[in-house]
Amino acid sequence: MKNLKLLLLLSFTSLIISCDNKPKKTPIQKLEKTEIKKAEIIEKRWDSLNQNNVEDFFTEYAKNNKETMVRIKTKFGDIKIKLYNDTPIHRANFVFLTKINYFDTTVFYRIAKDFVIQGGNSDNLETSKQRYEYGNYLLPQEFRSNRKHKYGAVAAARDYDNNPDKDSSPFEFYIIQSKRGGHHLNNEHTVFGEVISGFSTIDKIAQLETGPDEWPKEDVYMKVEIIN
Repeated sequence: MKNLKLLLLLSFTSLIISCDNKPKKTPIQKLEKTEIKKAEIIEKRWDSLNQNNVEDFFTEYAKNNKETMVRIKTKFGDIKIKLYNDTPIHRANFVFLTKINYFDTTVFYRIAKDFVIQGGNSDNLETSKQRYEYGNYLLPQEFRSNRKHKYGAVAAARDYDNNPDKDSSPFEFYIIQSKRGGHHLNNEHTVFGEVISGFSTIDKIAQLETGPDEWPKEDVYMKVEIIN
């Protein structure tokens, strides 16, 4: 009987030790699971554009997205634009933003009559969200001697402060409305396309009344679509 009690005691002690030795989930293991989940989400995204891989991303993107014709639709009429193949990063970027419907939340937010109309931004929260998602990346300049700021030229806006390389904003663009052109901007901004129809629409927009900041008092929303 004494031996039986001893055997039972040893078995119970062994069971307690065995339970205590079971691996526990540590905070590190939980963190690893979270990181794996994040990685899975990133992998499921169809694009991986960020501020560190701009040239590589758009060089690759351009291979399968060769479109060069887009239409900007406004309540004042349409503007048809040809994008240049010899500014490949800017062309691919404009096509990319069109295909993710970025421009459809934006407006022509600056009007300088007899000079330019400028678009690609707004005070819409959705616009800010999309810009934030990709880290407000910049495009390397693509100056070309044959691409001038003529009447109807389409070019990329950019910051002048702390921008020695003259990198372009990927989101904001302008169209030269002056028939004299804007040639003082050559080699200051990348010209990546030109208007081929819809000049009357540009002129109508240019006539709108603006505030002191050149923002039109009447919102001019746009819808940009690929033609060809």
